Amino acid sequence: MAGHIQDRWMRVKRDPDTGKAVRDEEGKAIKERHPAMWGKGDRYKVRYPKPGGGEDSKTFPDKQLKKAQAFLTKMQNDILDGAYVNPQAGKLTLRAYAENYVKGRSQDPSSQETLKRQLENNVYPFLGDKNLDAIKVDVLRDFLAWLTDERAVSVNYQVQIWKALSSILDAAREEKKIGANPCHSKAISAPRPVENKIVTWPEVKLNKISLALEARHKIVIPLGAGLGLRQGEIFAFSMDNVDRDQMIYRCSRQIAIIGNKLTFRLPKGHKTREVPLSQGVLDELDAYAENYPPVAITLPWSERDSKQTETVNLLMVNYQGAPDRRQTFNNRVWLPAFKRARIEHDADGDGMHALRHLYASHLLAQGVSIRELADYLGHSSPAFTLRKYAHMMPSSHDRARLAVNSMFKPRKRAESTKDVTAAGEIAPEAAESRPVDG
Repeated sequence: MAGHIQDRWMRVKRDPDTGKAVRDEEGKAIKERHPAMWGKGDRYKVRYPKPGGGEDSKTFPDKQLKKAQAFLTKMQNDILDGAYVNPQAGKLTLRAYAENYVKGRSQDPSSQETLKRQLENNVYPFLGDKNLDAIKVDVLRDFLAWLTDERAVSVNYQVQIWKALSSILDAAREEKKIGANPCHSKAISAPRPVENKIVTWPEVKLNKISLALEARHKIVIPLGAGLGLRQGEIFAFSMDNVDRDQMIYRCSRQIAIIGNKLTFRLPKGHKTREVPLSQGVLDELDAYAENYPPVAITLPWSERDSKQTETVNLLMVNYQGAPDRRQTFNNRVWLPAFKRARIEHDADGDGMHALRHLYASHLLAQGVSIRELADYLGHSSPAFTLRKYAHMMPSSHDRARLAVNSMFKPRKRAESTKDVTAAGEIAPEAAESRPVDG
């Protein structure tokens, strides 16, 4: 493939009379110092054709002819292999590239808001002004140390940030802005999530928080622990979605903040669902609605394929008759309840999501299957629910013992099945009357 190295400091010597190149005995053109270029700037300029037409180039200083030759060879091979990357393409800053990347990553406004927030708070301050081709493994090592030491970002949140950054650099590689994604290098270890087992609240804690909540907001307890709703779904709860004949609640919306504005949107994962409604919870809802009648609230929908606005009779609103905002509710309602109950608030385990975990643990204790629970919670799959709540499932030790006893018969055999305990062992009274085999 065509391509050559130009020595910018030298030129072909020409006969002053004829203007023709002066050649040696072997017929090669003789070169001489270029009077205007000698000693100025980089000496060697590698020229090579770009795929699709045109030419690219890169310069090297004096005494780096071998590097220039190696670079030309690499460019020629990359073009042949379809792996060519324009050396100038990586001069774009990460911020400039990522802002364009976000536009096409997801059309879901909430997902875009989340990604923008991650980048603005935890990526751009360290990497935003660096060129794409300057983000190497050593830079990423410093970035991880910065997240841990300077930003005090938890390991699990570092995992999310790392995935977002890696996706951006994957896209840059696909667009041939960079040759490889350094996040995939074996020379660096990506953050690994720490699996923290969920610990459910004891009943006494639930009762104390319920008592400590202001009357207008006590309904969050049955909505969270009795229906397993997420916080945004609680804020968007409407009695109009209660089916008294089938005793179910149709969860079809949540309240989310998009661009600092309250909006309706579908539940997480765009999954509407039907949740069994117990009589006890329905009684709580009816009693609350008598004291605090639902309020008609009109909000825009943030779903791109939805109607522009909708008016919904919301069960729970704030003292101004407006929907609650997550951060405001947490600071002015939820946290003060812990202070009044004289319970130390654990930032990791005492959010409103704890009510949802309590709901899951009670259903599992009553024998509800993982598949059913996944549907009621609106999870993406039963596998996700199993990973999250498997440790809460009732012990199956006795059933396991009986199953293995069917293969390895107990040496002390009972005369009848009623002499065998639930654990597959001989009842004491039966054992006393039976001789030992062998």
